[in-house]
Amino acid sequence: MLLSLLFENQQQFIIIVLAIVFALTIHEFSHSLMATILGDNTSKLSGRLTLNPLAHLDVFGTLMLLMAGFGWGKPVPVNPYNLKVKRFGSTLVSLAGPLSNFLSVALFIFIWKMVSPYLGEENLLNLFFFYLILINLILGVFNLIPIPPLDGSEVLFSILPSTMDNLKNNLTMYGPYILIGLLILDRFSNLNIFSSIFTFFINKIFYFIQ
Repeated sequence: MLLSLLFENQQQFIIIVLAIVFALTIHEFSHSLMATILGDNTSKLSGRLTLNPLAHLDVFGTLMLLMAGFGWGKPVPVNPYNLKVKRFGSTLVSLAGPLSNFLSVALFIFIWKMVSPYLGEENLLNLFFFYLILINLILGVFNLIPIPPLDGSEVLFSILPSTMDNLKNNLTMYGPYILIGLLILDRFSNLNIFSSIFTFFINKIFYFIQ
């Protein structure tokens, strides 16, 4: 539980929270930016086309993140009928979030490799870069899972034929419950489905860094 770090290691707690805030903010901002580029100003008019974290953090989602280890940002409002690209517009908006996290990973790896030789192993800036890479990677990968309301579901829906609209509707309706159920099951059982997925990508990234 992340919250327990507040009483054990305040510096690490603050660093992790800052990394989470950055990752969530850039993720949600990128959804809004892509929607605006594609012609929908709904999120812009709602004050979401901003890098101000307060515009993107969901109170309950943040509390869940601190207490349970998983949470969410405030969903970005998008009107797909305003998008210039009708067929894949919603997919592009959805993919913008994870893509921003992966680009952040690449950027911070580059910066980290440049500055790390001049930093000690226990330097707080070193630790901050580590968590920026780790959390952006996890958030990007997690959101590509094709279960609503995650971004990957839009990719799935865009490739499913219209004959499977009932499946899309059912997934949209029950997806959040399925996702929460899987997260709880994964956390309190030995399945380790999500942790195995994250570990695979984390090992690949940090093998590259070394």
